[in-house]
Amino acid sequence: MEKGLDLVEVSPLAQPPVCKIIDHGKFQYQQSRGEKKVKQLETKCIRLSLKIGQHDMLVKQKQAEKFLTKGHNVKIELRLKGREKAFTFKGKAIEIIKKFADDLGGGYNVDKEIQQLGPILSLTINKK
Repeated sequence: MEKGLDLVEVSPLAQPPVCKIIDHGKFQYQQSRGEKKVKQLETKCIRLSLKIGQHDMLVKQKQAEKFLTKGHNVKIELRLKGREKAFTFKGKAIEIIKKFADDLGGGYNVDKEIQQLGPILSLTINKK
């Protein structure tokens, strides 16, 4: 008490229970700081279109590589719009997604294969 420290029970389930003599306020502050530093991975989305240009494709690939190096999952989406849905452009859309993934290189794993949900075709990848 003279030094301003507290007796804190660290592990109550151990036999015998473990206690430390520490500053309880400082201990709580360090615990809260440690919890904030935990970073949760996100799924980042890259949207393509059926009529995407070569340069636009390269820009999106660089963005996807940046996300993969940070450890995020990347979801590649291609949305069919208007009359594209009415005609059979699904094959061309799958080709564009596969070409995009192949041009990224081999530094990734395919999480979910190409799947279609309504007008959207998507592929999810993550870093090896």
